Amino acid sequence: MSADESPDYNRRRELPAEVPSAPGTPGPETPTGHAGPEPEGKPQLTGRQRLAKGLWPPRVTRPQLIVALLLFVLGLGLAIQVRSNSDSSALRGARQEDLVRILDELDDRTERLEQEKRRLEDQRTGLENSSDQAEEARKQTVERERQLGILAGTVAAQGPGITLTIEDRKGAIEADMLLDAIQELRAAGAEAIQINDVRVVADTYLSDAEGGGVRVDGRKVGEPYLFKVIGKPQDLEPALNIPGGVVQTLEKEQATVTVERSEKIVVDALRPAKRPDYARSSSQ
Repeated sequence: MSADESPDYNRRRELPAEVPSAPGTPGPETPTGHAGPEPEGKPQLTGRQRLAKGLWPPRVTRPQLIVALLLFVLGLGLAIQVRSNSDSSALRGARQEDLVRILDELDDRTERLEQEKRRLEDQRTGLENSSDQAEEARKQTVERERQLGILAGTVAAQGPGITLTIEDRKGAIEADMLLDAIQELRAAGAEAIQINDVRVVADTYLSDAEGGGVRVDGRKVGEPYLFKVIGKPQDLEPALNIPGGVVQTLEKEQATVTVERSEKIVVDALRPAKRPDYARSSSQ
């Protein structure tokens, strides 16, 4: 085989001359497959800037919006359920006996309201059917005046109820403790209350007295504090003896508390009838 007929790999080839690339055109790829260095006129971005550029502005699709809305509704429902469960957490820790008693008290209050409703309906029926409506109206007015007099403390009252005696030898009882007892008795259906010789009415106020004791409507009363309460004894006594209630609070202050039921309680402390300064009947 002659030299002219030898294979091409024995021949020397010359590389083409290098041609400089024009400014602004991307450089040749590096061995890793990436483009060469960026032009000198364009600033290079850091990794954080590239990440922010990829995340903002956000590209939100319609399915993503629907999922976000569903998650919001689910979170709102869970928040409402947690709130309702926390409101009833106080009853969860109560004993079965306490829950039964609370349910009985609610039933008794509902029954009292139903009785009041029936009484008012009977009065209306009596006025509508009475042959002498003027006389019937007068009788009902007198009865209503008597009832309002009991509530206002202008007339004496008697009926079943309880007596609450509080002995405070150390003088630790304060006005707010007696006020809690009054509020608990009213919530249990007390119709007339008397502390020592002071009648308790709607505008009664209590304050601590100098040197010990409590002032009721400005009159100082000292221990033992004697509450005369007219109402349903089966409701009044349990209301005072609930766990963490009035009796336990007073006993924590080392006071001696006694609750006794009675079929006849006389509330005879009276208050003068007070004419309002500004309020007038709308029928005048």
